[in-house]
Amino acid sequence: MSDTTAQFAGWTAQFMDWVGRGNYWIVQVFAIVLATLVAALVVKIVLDRLVLKAEQTHNLWDDALLGAARRPFHWVVWLVGLSMAAQVAAKASDNELIQIIEPVRRIGVVVLLTWFLVLLIRRAEENFMDPQYSEKPMDETTVRAIGKLLRMSVIITAVLVLMQSLGYSISGVLAFGGIGGVAVGFAAKDLLANFFGGLMVYLDRPFSVGDWIRSPDQEIEGTVEDIGWRVTRIRTFDKRPLYVPNSTFTHIAIENPSRMSNRRINETIGIRYSDAHLMPEIIEKVTDFLKNHSEIDTNQTLIVNFNRFASSSLDFFIYTFTKTTNWVHFHEIKQDVLLGVLDIIESCGAECAFPTSTLHLPDGVTVKNPMDQNVSGERVDSASSPVVE
Repeated sequence: MSDTTAQFAGWTAQFMDWVGRGNYWIVQVFAIVLATLVAALVVKIVLDRLVLKAEQTHNLWDDALLGAARRPFHWVVWLVGLSMAAQVAAKASDNELIQIIEPVRRIGVVVLLTWFLVLLIRRAEENFMDPQYSEKPMDETTVRAIGKLLRMSVIITAVLVLMQSLGYSISGVLAFGGIGGVAVGFAAKDLLANFFGGLMVYLDRPFSVGDWIRSPDQEIEGTVEDIGWRVTRIRTFDKRPLYVPNSTFTHIAIENPSRMSNRRINETIGIRYSDAHLMPEIIEKVTDFLKNHSEIDTNQTLIVNFNRFASSSLDFFIYTFTKTTNWVHFHEIKQDVLLGVLDIIESCGAECAFPTSTLHLPDGVTVKNPMDQNVSGERVDSASSPVVE
């Protein structure tokens, strides 16, 4: 035991002698790195527990704040600790790198703060669109537009702060931006046109994400999936993505069927000329049927009228609106209406007309049936035409 103690004392004396010769900074660096490791571990454990507790509450904003701060704050601890260790090492060795440690630390803090704000804005977007936050969540298009503007503002501000930290004059950069903006505007006029086109979409809101839109001017029809700063992504009905530059929407007409209040039934139905005397009864019963139908909006225009003398039928038309705007449900209602009208026509003793031709023959002229036997007793081919005598 005494030999071990003596050996340990010898190592301690050698270490102290080594430290006394100017190597004490290594101990300091080791202590700082060890403290940073412990602090980072403690911060991670504390933030993870706070996040778990926040998820158990109904308030969504504590989740957003802690969720956005967890990773950036963890890296802040490492940034501060390692920069302090680097300063100690640089001072001890009289290294010129000590002059860049402080700027690097400031840059790192700005970058991590920007990261935190971007994450917080993104989480705030989700909260404003979450039904748990409000009974009537904000419009998705508006929220995303505001979120993009805020993130862009944060990033631009961070870039200007970083340039100031690196010794560049912000006033000079802004002045250059004013002069160079004209040249950039000419060179990137299409890009700017798309940017302002997207801005107009956000402000005027002719459509939102999730709307079904179409244009009578171009072959554009589908469901809006995303409105970006340059292009809008539309999912067509054959499930293909369609990317439309935003500048297109500034000079074409856009129809938004998703915002219709009702869907229209506009059908023309014909009955035989021989059933002309039944037309008033049919029209009256069809009108009563539509007025009493639970899915027909009687507050809208409802017309059932004799319309025209067609070549093979007497036509009346039905013009009415359903309460629903759902495409599938609308066709179910339309089917029910048409079947009901068909039942009314049949119940009145009439029939729906179809194209027919009537042949009028002079007196004394008869038509010979092709299936009758001829003089020789042979049958005429069934594919032959009737013979007029």
